[in-house]
Amino acid sequence: MAVMFGRESGMYLAHLVSHYGYAAVFAGSLLEGESVLLLAGLAAHRGYLSLIPVVALAFCGGTLGDQILFHLGRRYGTVMLRRSPAMAARVRLVTPLIERHQAALIIGVRFMYGLRLIGPFAIGMTDVSAFRFARLNMLGAALWAPLFTGLGYLFGQTLHWLIADLDRYEGMALLAGVAIAAAVGLVRWLCMRRRRRADGCPRASSS
Repeated sequence: MAVMFGRESGMYLAHLVSHYGYAAVFAGSLLEGESVLLLAGLAAHRGYLSLIPVVALAFCGGTLGDQILFHLGRRYGTVMLRRSPAMAARVRLVTPLIERHQAALIIGVRFMYGLRLIGPFAIGMTDVSAFRFARLNMLGAALWAPLFTGLGYLFGQTLHWLIADLDRYEGMALLAGVAIAAAVGLVRWLCMRRRRRADGCPRASSS
């Protein structure tokens, strides 16, 4: 029964991945796409996607997403912060980091939990030139895309080593990848939601 379920679910997931996998990689990479890249790396190991196009799409999506956030901050940052005190508080927290570690932060912001979205936006509100940001942003994406895709691919290889007849459990392997990716995304979303609530809570005035 479990093997039959694994095969049937594997065929269904393979169909979804082969038809929508590349689009999902690009769309997921526009925002916080680590979980998508992990799953895409697993799919590449199983032969449903090609590794090089996955990395290329992740690079393009990751670069474009941060460029959009940077220019949003540059053009509309002041207006948006006036409308969102919680966002303004987060920008104030990250601005000193930008001033002290400008190049390192631009390259590494996509690896920093909690700064993936607000970081490029805040950088856009500083005096960092658009050309400098684009150059360092591309370098960061060139490190980020193969790293997380490679981790997903390595997960698939590890499963192959642990389970000799992995084809019999294809569906279970893919479902495990989906579950892990979903869990990562859920944890990140819950933590972000909790932080936003904390930022929005009024602080008690000191007597």
